[in-house]
Amino acid sequence: MKQWRLLITRPAADSAVLAELLAEQHIYSSSLPLLEIQALPETPAQRSLMFNLDQYCAVIVVSKPAATLGLQRLDQYWPQPLAEQHWFSVGAGTGRILADYGLSVSWPEQGDDSEALLALPQFIDSLKTYNPRVLIMRADVGRNFLAEQLKQRGVQVDFLPLYRRSLPVYPSGTLVARIQQQQLNGLVVSSEQGLRHLIELAGDAWPQLASLALFVPSPRVAQIAQELGAEHVIDCRGASNSALLKALAAHAAPTA
Repeated sequence: MKQWRLLITRPAADSAVLAELLAEQHIYSSSLPLLEIQALPETPAQRSLMFNLDQYCAVIVVSKPAATLGLQRLDQYWPQPLAEQHWFSVGAGTGRILADYGLSVSWPEQGDDSEALLALPQFIDSLKTYNPRVLIMRADVGRNFLAEQLKQRGVQVDFLPLYRRSLPVYPSGTLVARIQQQQLNGLVVSSEQGLRHLIELAGDAWPQLASLALFVPSPRVAQIAQELGAEHVIDCRGASNSALLKALAAHAAPTA
């Protein structure tokens, strides 16, 4: 693993944690955050969703920013969280934020995606109620697969958008210059949007960068990356730091 030299693209705080972990494993990394989190103002409709939180058989939180911002809303409206409320997260990192707050939360042990959550026995059991309703805490836009699958099962789904993800502003050529100057040989993205921001920032240089190893969190994002021209895609089977480390251990860095 010592030969890998990685560009990590997560939000700044998450990139800092990952960079420290990689350094402990003697893996060089350079951080260029491609997702900037901007909290959204609360609307009257969203306030109503929080007031009626006890009417949902399950609350799904899809990301760490959603967990952090959602808990701020929870503090405001439910200082004593409902003991019987079922909380779910797509990944372990998000789940631990909720668990540390004191909520009863479950998440898939294998796979950090909607497909894994839909197959989780605890989640399936939570839907076995009359007129099931689910609240999803997420960004203003995102993948709708989870909601579509639930609606097909007769579940009413409401969204609570808490933040917006944008591409930070960088001078032209920043991405290529960083990769060349620091001799990076691997790119790490943690979501589809992170992947698309990477390609957007690369611009006309994307064909030049497409041959670099690209670490992605799931088969779905891997397929999208390949369709967009990435030539060496490595599916980490999860967005967690541990999943990335396992993928690095399983794949040798290029020799040149």
